[in-house]
Amino acid sequence: MEKVKQFFSTNDQFAKHVGLELLEAEKGYARVKMVIQPHHLNGVQTVHGGAIFTLADFTLAIASNSHGRIAMGVNATISYMKAVSTGILFAEAREVSLNHKLGHYLVNIYDEQHEPIASFQGMVYRKEAQLTFEG
Repeated sequence: MEKVKQFFSTNDQFAKHVGLELLEAEKGYARVKMVIQPHHLNGVQTVHGGAIFTLADFTLAIASNSHGRIAMGVNATISYMKAVSTGILFAEAREVSLNHKLGHYLVNIYDEQHEPIASFQGMVYRKEAQLTFEG
C-alpha cells in the first residue's frame, strides 16, 4: 500500500493545495488528516462545508482506488453534524460493498476528540483501466 500512498500524495494537486495529508491506506480503507487553517473557514469562521466535503472525497478516492483499478465518484452525499473552527479533522473511509462495476463507501469525519463532524456516503464507478501507481 506504500505505492498507493505515494501515488496520491504526489499526484493529487488539489489535495496538496488545501493541506490534506494521507495517513493510512489499505485495500478498501483510507485515513486522511486536515489541520484547520484560516483558508478552510467560511464567513462565520467555521470550517467551510466544501473543505469538509473535499476531505471526505479525497479519502474516498484513496480507498476506492486502492484495489488498483481506476475508480471515479458517481454519487456522494454528506451530512454535517457539528461545526468546528480550530484543530485537526480526520476522515476515515471504509468499503461497504464492491463488485465489478461499483463500489460503495462510508466516510466518517471527526475531530481530535473523536467527536463526529460529518458523515459522507460515496459510490464509485470502477473502470477497466488499471492504475500504475507511478508518479
